[in-house]
Amino acid sequence: MTRIREAFSGGRKAFIPFITCGDPDTGTTKAVVHEAVKNGADIVELGIPFSDPTAEGAVIQSANYRALKGGITTDKVFAMVRELREDISIPLVFMTYANVVFSYGSDKFISSCHDIGIDGLIIPDLPYEEKDEFLPYCRKNDVALISMVAPTSEARIEMIAREAEGFLYVVSSLGVTGTRSEITTDLGAIIRAVRRSSDIPCAIGFGISTPEQARNMAGIADGVIVGSAIVKIIAQYGREAPKHVGEFLRSMKGAICSSTASGGSRQSSPA
Repeated sequence: MTRIREAFSGGRKAFIPFITCGDPDTGTTKAVVHEAVKNGADIVELGIPFSDPTAEGAVIQSANYRALKGGITTDKVFAMVRELREDISIPLVFMTYANVVFSYGSDKFISSCHDIGIDGLIIPDLPYEEKDEFLPYCRKNDVALISMVAPTSEARIEMIAREAEGFLYVVSSLGVTGTRSEITTDLGAIIRAVRRSSDIPCAIGFGISTPEQARNMAGIADGVIVGSAIVKIIAQYGREAPKHVGEFLRSMKGAICSSTASGGSRQSSPA
């Protein structure tokens, strides 16, 4: 069983916090990752900054800018992850853009992911039809190329699910990342479409920022991804952010666990 699959095993709902690497510096990023693990993260999604992060809203765009301005590079991110792997064993996945991988060299980038202990790769600007640009390198190096489905995927959902690896990233809402006061998409219908053709774990992301939202999403899917709300805390507190992020993550993990305790399951549909 891969580490990613294990994170979803035993009926638990995976909690997946997202962190932008190098914002405000790699030392703070490492401290935030350790807080995430201490407070119940099952997988950590690490964003490699890019100058044109098209899937991101203003919060994560600003984090990318701060990190790049501070001198972060892909090699520095790799070095940071290598250090994290000295005492962290949960799955780590990268989220970045196709140009970052291309410019580094696809084979070199993905083999480096394997060498430092990265379990999966999310590339939000990679169309499903073009995934073969990276898939052979990922399979050669045992790095899951994680697919995404969105409300607009419609008839393609089952096709994408059949070939998905690691877990399926279910985008909760149209548009870019960012906190949302309400999520109105019929996510239950998307999960049911996936289940018709695959048992791939489904994790919902984009816009989840409160314990109530996390609890509701855990009642629908197998995992919950939280990003912009964490990045906002880091923007607010800078190098003092880790303890504040830890407190926030503890509340989100508690909400997700309460969904499991109250009987949330893969077959649930939105209340």
